[in-house]
Amino acid sequence: MAKRLLIRATGMARPGQLAGLGKALAGSGARLLDINQSVTFGMLSLEALVGLDHDSALEAALSDAGDALGLDVQAIAVSAEDYYRWSSEASQPRLILTLLAPRLPAGILAEVGALTAEFGLTVELIHRLSGREPLDGEAPELGACVECWLRGEAVDLDALRVKALALGAQHGVDIALQEDSIWRRHRRLVCFDMDSTLIQTEVIDELARRHGVGDEVAEITERAMRGELDFQQSFRERMNKLKGLDESVLADIAESLPLMDGVERLMRHLKRLGYRTAILSGGFTYFARHLQEKLGFDEIHANELIIENGKVTGEVREPILDASRKAVLLEEIAHREGFSLEQTIAVGDGANDLQMLAKAGLGIAFRAKPLVRAQARQAISTLGIDAVLYLIGYRQVDLEE
Repeated sequence: MAKRLLIRATGMARPGQLAGLGKALAGSGARLLDINQSVTFGMLSLEALVGLDHDSALEAALSDAGDALGLDVQAIAVSAEDYYRWSSEASQPRLILTLLAPRLPAGILAEVGALTAEFGLTVELIHRLSGREPLDGEAPELGACVECWLRGEAVDLDALRVKALALGAQHGVDIALQEDSIWRRHRRLVCFDMDSTLIQTEVIDELARRHGVGDEVAEITERAMRGELDFQQSFRERMNKLKGLDESVLADIAESLPLMDGVERLMRHLKRLGYRTAILSGGFTYFARHLQEKLGFDEIHANELIIENGKVTGEVREPILDASRKAVLLEEIAHREGFSLEQTIAVGDGANDLQMLAKAGLGIAFRAKPLVRAQARQAISTLGIDAVLYLIGYRQVDLEE
């Protein structure tokens, strides 16, 4: 009579263990149905589900092999009921939960475990994407990141995200949730907002400060970023206050733009990995072009200042690049390059980025206002912008090799 056994082997890892166990299984006529092996801190854990069509001395053969290989080996009978339950669970949707922070507090694991259990999700796998923590006790240079694979029946993802966002805020940890799919590791286009995303400033505020109208423009900018003002209306109001600004000020600011933490590393890897990159900004082409030359963006789309006789006129060329235009451009670039929307990533910080973030396959609010973090599907607030690489699923060790 056919039966199924779960073979579990644990012990210090060393070469030849898989070969030894495989010989024991083959000698008993076992059929391999499933297998999983991992090594953590030098400790091997192997689970194999095998089928047997006849009685055999498999358990004795495995015990002998384990003794020779330095492994503790168990053979556990699996009922037909358990087998079909496992098969059913394997076909359930998978979610990817990512934890990001300068350092991860141990208590977050218990909290995440309780949260996932509340939604009927099983933690299938946990692995680290970030590098090793330094022995001197300092926080890792590129932060800490752990990825968890969750499996379960379809859940209310919006409700889970709301609770995860609150939990992360309580512990100073970013908690990102993505539905796993074939596209997660096959993104091809990354579109970025510029001000307060790629650079650590709002250029229009800096222009206004140099022109002596800083407080007036900053107040309008802040209200627009919070979503309290229509972007086009607020943009025209701010531009009008820049009338008469000398063109030389633009060049001076462009040369000293403060780059966002991690942007150079992020762009280096995106280019090396073959991603197409674009700036979609409600700011100005004058500064976006400077970043393109410095960091290698494939294309830029922003508002073009009108300058006459060396002075800013207070106007820009139409159409104004606002929230809806950003979303349209993301879709147009993807279509032109032959990518599906699922293969796109958008990163931004303001309310005028929300349509673009919603349109993209992976929309990330970066160091954003509370309103934007709450509405975006993913958010990064605790690490540099190169943490986008973690959300795509890249391990630090693979990127740096």
